[in-house]
Amino acid sequence: MVFLHILLFLVTVASTVFVGGYVYSCAIMTILLCHEMGHYVMTRRHGIPSTLPFFIPLPLPPFGTFGAVIKMKGTITDRKALFDIGVAGPLAGFIAAVPVIIAGIKLSTVMTVSGVPSSSYMELGEPLLFKILEPLLIGRIPEGHELMLHPLAYAGWVGLFVTSLNLLPVGQLDGGHVVYAVFGRRSNWVYYGVILGLGVLAVLHNIGWFTLVILLMIFGRSHPRPFDDETVLDARRKKLAIVVLAVFILSFIPAPFPEMTVKNLFQKGGLLR
Repeated sequence: MVFLHILLFLVTVASTVFVGGYVYSCAIMTILLCHEMGHYVMTRRHGIPSTLPFFIPLPLPPFGTFGAVIKMKGTITDRKALFDIGVAGPLAGFIAAVPVIIAGIKLSTVMTVSGVPSSSYMELGEPLLFKILEPLLIGRIPEGHELMLHPLAYAGWVGLFVTSLNLLPVGQLDGGHVVYAVFGRRSNWVYYGVILGLGVLAVLHNIGWFTLVILLMIFGRSHPRPFDDETVLDARRKKLAIVVLAVFILSFIPAPFPEMTVKNLFQKGGLLR
């Protein structure tokens, strides 16, 4: 079984190299590995048997991978364990992504977009963390210019995108674990709010969110109860839940690919924010 984990990891390294090069591959694989190992370590700490990460290669743009998963083989004991396991992955991945983003932005290039054909680049939405860091690291970007992301910055962008998706507070996503641990059975109200919010985003920003809305309506409505569903979280974990909410806000991208088309997806060239 360990051989399968190693093989999938190496194949995913190859697929991310194919899509984004060696620098991108090294950075995104580090972020994803930190995310999954955060989950793995916390499951072991709570005595819940689990597998090592299964990485999912996809040698196609824009990411070169579908991420990774671990499989828990035991019942989650209580809401505290559910919370710890849910937050460990996103926090570990976010912490790994921040220095990658800082280095990547510093290495990125500000360039004019005037006269540049749209088919030669892919436009990316900007997470709040990028909006905060860019003025601090490179100054104000002049009118008519955009930031050509270095592969490190793009890997960090992908890391934030993955983090924000995982922290959506529904179903068995990491965010679903956290919300159920905090609110218990009342977390169903959060689910309906998320579906409504994503529907509004789909109408106003990017129709692609409708796909996620449909998937969440099919698979994400309910959350399995832990063995002990009554014990509430302590104050420390509730404060950490606020930190996780801040991580989600910093990472979330309302329109990740504003101008994505099938043609642009396979074009050579840089990635413009």
